[in-house]
Amino acid sequence: MHRTALDRLGTEPLLLAPDLLLLPGGPVRGHGAVVDGTGFGAVGPLPALSRDRPDLEPVPLPGHLLMPGFVDAHHHLTQSFGSSLAYGEPSEIFRRVWEPLERSLDEEDAYLAAKLAALRSLRGGFTAVAEAGTRSPAGADPVADAAREAGLRVVLGSVANDADGTHDGPGAALDAAEKHLARYAGDALVHPSLAISIPEAATERTLRDTARLAREAGAVVQIHVNEHLAAVERSLLRHGARPLEHLDRVGALGPQLLAAHATLLTPAEIALLRDRGAAVSYNPVASAWKGNAVLPALALDQAGVRFGLGTDGTRADAFRLADAAETAQRLTHGLAVGDSSCGGGWTWLERATRGGADAIGLGGLTGEIAEGRAADFLLVDLEVPELAPSWDLPWELVRTADRDQITAVAVGGRLRLWRGRPVDWDDRALLERAAAAGRAAVERAPITRAHPVSTEHRARGAAR
Repeated sequence: MHRTALDRLGTEPLLLAPDLLLLPGGPVRGHGAVVDGTGFGAVGPLPALSRDRPDLEPVPLPGHLLMPGFVDAHHHLTQSFGSSLAYGEPSEIFRRVWEPLERSLDEEDAYLAAKLAALRSLRGGFTAVAEAGTRSPAGADPVADAAREAGLRVVLGSVANDADGTHDGPGAALDAAEKHLARYAGDALVHPSLAISIPEAATERTLRDTARLAREAGAVVQIHVNEHLAAVERSLLRHGARPLEHLDRVGALGPQLLAAHATLLTPAEIALLRDRGAAVSYNPVASAWKGNAVLPALALDQAGVRFGLGTDGTRADAFRLADAAETAQRLTHGLAVGDSSCGGGWTWLERATRGGADAIGLGGLTGEIAEGRAADFLLVDLEVPELAPSWDLPWELVRTADRDQITAVAVGGRLRLWRGRPVDWDDRALLERAAAAGRAAVERAPITRAHPVSTEHRARGAAR
């Protein structure tokens, strides 16, 4: 397959004719999609599309699956300089690693870190991410600039904490929140969101008022909730309620909430999430690498709780994320009760695409191949040894596929990546600048780790 035709995306309507098209009900043959401007103009059987649009010559995409781009429901784009610094570390590393690192980033650093993360996301098949709010003094603007230039759709959080010194009281926090929502209203790729790092970082007034502002603006509020045992215990001592319960008591639990992690949920809290219509980001790799528990995602699915899959900035491979989502449920639930399906492959594809879009507040815009949706999509090479022969593509996409099979990534009706490389900007120059800036940022940040890097850690163990 040649790139030439896809280069015309965004300049003229195209009728794409892949071997397979992934719809909500599963993969289908003989279907196509018209990309007209930034969105899908029509989707359906190729003969019908050709009849309705005789002006369009179908663009054959042999050996490829056309599927929705993946949605990362929880990310920290300006943490990319630190990546492996958190490996092997105990929980609540945000206090010892991430916040010190982010606070050391100036405007240029924040821009480079975010663009590096955006490139990783696109290479991994993500066309949209929810950015949970940087703690860089430069604020959200460099992150927005980086996402736009990379071609990544981003739900951009602005931190509204007012109980930890971020803002000087509720008035300042709410004023900044209103300005952020207004600044990015109507942006093609940047969708404004509010963020509070954890419930204890904001006063009750700010928790309640950010929820109100977000509802009025049709935005989401991103909050890390019930992630670590220490945070749950602090909330019980301070408020006599668990973090999620505290949000409900102050009027901050509703459809506007995107609760990050929520790994420590009681059955009553699952019902509370369902009844209030709140959404959750299920971050299985983060649980494996530094968490206290795994979100009971299958229980949420059965209860009808909205949720998507998030990386938490761990690794940017959407196929591996879907695999981790299923694997974590199998290890924590399926093995003990003899559940050999654990949601089936379709559950994790759904939560990684359409369900994730709904969770981050973009359900009417992206997450599926459908008329009127944004043309955020992937072309996935199916002619690989791992899929020959193919028997059950949804399961195979979850368990076997990987980002190396992604031939093309399109966002907003424009080709952004071809075979892992940006089509309209220099990724090699970015890598060079980001490597130098990242080393300098980490060296000056007051990061505290429990362990040294792995080679030194191993040497110390051998010496003992």
